[in-house]
Parts: sequence; C-alpha cells; structure tokens
Amino acid sequence: MERGPRFTSSQLKRSRASLGTTPGPHSRGAKKGVHMLRLGLSERSRSGFLRSRGSAAVRLTATTAALALGLTACGSGGDDSSSGDTVTITLEGPNQWSESGSSFGKPWEDLVASFQKAEPNIKVKTVVLPLNSFAQTISTHLAAGTAPELVFSQVPHKPHMVHALDEYLAKPNPYIRSGPGSEKWADAFRKRYYGLENPALRNAEGKLEFVPFNLAGTGLFYNKEAFDKAGVTGPFKTFEDFIDGCAKLKGAGYTPLAMDRSDLGPDWTMTAISGMLLDKHVDRLNVYTADGKPGKATSATGEPVVTNKSLAKAVLSGDLTPKTPEAVESLKLLKKVWDSCVDKQWSGNTEGLNGAVVGLRDFAAGKAGMAWGVNFGVTSLQDVKFDFASMPFPQITKESTPLANGAPARFGAGVGGTNYMIPSTVKGKKLEAAVKFLQFVSSPENVQPWLKATGGIPAVEGASGADETKMFAEGSWGEPVPLVMPIGPPGVTRLSLVDGWLLGTKSLPEQQRYLQDLWIKGQRQAVKDGTWGNEPWAK
Repeated sequence: MERGPRFTSSQLKRSRASLGTTPGPHSRGAKKGVHMLRLGLSERSRSGFLRSRGSAAVRLTATTAALALGLTACGSGGDDSSSGDTVTITLEGPNQWSESGSSFGKPWEDLVASFQKAEPNIKVKTVVLPLNSFAQTISTHLAAGTAPELVFSQVPHKPHMVHALDEYLAKPNPYIRSGPGSEKWADAFRKRYYGLENPALRNAEGKLEFVPFNLAGTGLFYNKEAFDKAGVTGPFKTFEDFIDGCAKLKGAGYTPLAMDRSDLGPDWTMTAISGMLLDKHVDRLNVYTADGKPGKATSATGEPVVTNKSLAKAVLSGDLTPKTPEAVESLKLLKKVWDSCVDKQWSGNTEGLNGAVVGLRDFAAGKAGMAWGVNFGVTSLQDVKFDFASMPFPQITKESTPLANGAPARFGAGVGGTNYMIPSTVKGKKLEAAVKFLQFVSSPENVQPWLKATGGIPAVEGASGADETKMFAEGSWGEPVPLVMPIGPPGVTRLSLVDGWLLGTKSLPEQQRYLQDLWIKGQRQAVKDGTWGNEPWAK
C-alpha cells in the first residue's frame, strides 16, 4: 500500500450548509448555472475531508506544476494523438494517496498496467496536479476546451462541459462477464450510493456525468492490541460501552481516543451524537424538498432529511436553538467523551494534522486505543506495529439519556472518494477509450486489488475492498445523517464552535449564547447564498 492519503475528493470545499443532506441547487457556495457535484455523503461527513496532510500541498515539486501548466499542449481532448492503431488518453487529478507529485502510487500504476494489458491498443497517461490548484486547473481546462480525456470530477463546471454517461451506463459493461453490470453497466454499482435511479447524483441537466472508483467513509479505527490488553471488545454497541471501554483503556495505560487540534475530531463526534438525538425533530423540520420547494426531502436512500433551506428556516424561526433539549444533551455527551476518553493536552497537539486520521501521531505510535479516520487513512497506518480494525460510533440509548429515541448511529458514506468524468470535447476513438477505462475500473475483478491496496471501499457489487475499513460503509452507519447541529458562518471553524465548552472555559449558558449568535449568522449567510430572502421567515 502507498503511504500517506491526502484527502477524499469531498474535500474540495468545507461545506457550511445543512448537515445530513446532499448538496443540491441551493447548497451554499454553488454558483448559479455552475454544477458542484452532488455527493452521496452527508454534508457534515464530507466537511473535514478537504484537509491535506500538513503543508504538503506547498511541497509538491515545480515539475508537477509545470506538468499541469503544460497539459494544454499535450492532453487536450481535441488532439487525437495516437500512433497507428494505438490511442493515448490522459487522466488528470490530485494525488489522494501519497505526497508524490508524479505518480498516484504503485497500486494505481498496477491498475493502469492491468488495463493496458487488457487493451493493448490503449495507453493511459496520468498527470498529477498540485493539491492547492487542481480544482482551478481542471475548471480552467474544461472551460477552455483543453481538458484531457479523464478529469477528477469534483471541481466547479457546467454540465455542457462534460459528457453525460447515462447512455453508456444503460448498456453492458464489457469487462463484466456475468452478474450485475453484464447487461447494464449501472447495475454493477451499489445502488445505495450510485445509479441511474439516484436523483441526488444528477447534474443540473438531470444527467449522470461521473463514475466512482471507490466510496468515501468515516469511522473509528481501533488498535486490536490495545483493546486486548485492556480487556475491551470492539466494536462497541452502546455509548455507555464506549465510555466504559475508555476507562479500561486508560487503566491499561492508553489514551482511549486520539485527538488533535483540527476541526475533525470534535466535528465528527458531534455529528454522530447530535445525529441520533436530533432525529426526533427531522419530520417536524423537514419542510422543503431538495429543490427548495415546500414538501418533504429524502436522501439518496429514500430516508427523510432536513435540507439546507429547511435548516435555515428552523434556526431563523426559533424552531431549533442551542436550548432545544436534544441540542443541550448533545453538548453534554460530547463533553463526556472528552472528559472520559481524550487526553487533557489534546488542544496542544498540532503535529501531523491531516484529513485521514485524527490524532495520527498518538494512534500510529500505539499510544491511543482509537482514532477517527477515513478509509484513505489505511495507507497512513501501513507501517504501524499493531493490527487495527474499524467500527462505527456506538448507539446512544436511554441508558445514557432519557432523550434517546432509538435512532441508530449514522454518518454517511458515498461517492465522495475517487470520481472521474469525460470532457465533452473528447470525441471518437479517445472517447471510446476513456469510456472503456471507466468500465474497466468499475468491474469487481479488476478494481479489487487497487481497493485492497489503498484502503478503498467498493462502489461496485462483488468487490470486498479493504478489511480495515469495511465497517465505514456498512449498515445504518453508512446512511446519511438526516439532521445534526447547525454550524456558523464562513470563516468560523468547526473546532471554534465547541473548543471553549470542551476546555471548560465556557459555561453551558455561555456556550448556548455563543452558538445562538453563530447559528443565526450562519443561516443568514445561507439565506443569502440560497437566494431565499423572499421567504417570510427569512426577512
């Protein structure tokens, strides 16, 4: 496995919108007429993934930048650069797995080699773009008509700039001999996350324009050796089991839950907790569809969700405040996790901040029993000297609080990992070759070795992915969170929402007043971004 996952493609921008729904036309930050890809992940679950490892983005070589700038000359879809019967296609995107500025790593090279062996008349070139500029580079290439044959999908663009893939997805995948996908390519994918029947994934013209190579998921990694020494059995079933496990791990000399001074640990823990406790308010607050019309919204899996617009109405109308009992209880249980499971010096840990494993320094060193992470985190942990596995955050039951209503722990997995699309300027044999590559990587047999090597969660039926991360997308945990605690306006970090409360420098009334002010400001901005100012509750 290649070392050092950088981020999932969901990291493209930190969402500041409603939590627990897929971003649609009214998502904050979307520009009129410009399509920002709708993901199957909940908004909050994607929020932290944009963080790259430390300052690695600025350490990429000048050679990489030169490659990106020079791509106009060598990678344009209009350039039918082929030799005889050989067709060469170019794929450009950011490196999600290592700090290399020239390669996506050996597992990727092996995948490409496997494709070229199956299709000896097609050659695939990979252009690695700098993390701090890939979105701008790809967007510029798409707008200018100079993009290569395959581009990383999650960048600002308009639907006409890329090929709709619906027609191809309705036909057989030639690399799947039998089973799902052999008659209709779309059937190869896990319908819970991707398919022709999933409206949340369509662009502004109602088309599917990308193919996922994997899924992105979040959860808890745990050190099996630490659990054995502490007499703890994972995964935990309930929140109280989790708190008891923290006490045992602490007694065995471990920091129960690794933490650092990034947004991710507090944000993801609050997502899991508040997603369960606020569940009872979903039906009451779910008053606008994904298109912003009066009605009920549902997720990609058909479950009710509170959209950005519904959340704005709830906060600005006073239907959801930091004094709502379940919001108060969410704050209290978050504090209980910090007091019971997190090292007292957590706020001073700024070493190795990354978007793959929270508290990587302590967890990788074997000092901590658990750590929040994403599936790409497997490659950051390839050299650890202990076995590890994954698990979801446990369910909150009435044993912990009478306000629990039996809602399961959810976080949301989805097509927020590695997705690629074909620019509309690509024609003829190059278009055929690009489609073939997408079909090849969405066949279970061909993609399986790459998934195993990179900690990938399969997007297709019949592939098992990596054992260490399979729990990140299983069961109810893989479902989107329908409603979690609101956030503040742009510029306010997720950590700053709760650090005073967790450090003990804010009392509960002070925390409530602080959050109320930020929630109102955040939703006022959402109204502006969504152009909902004419709604009675927004005035």
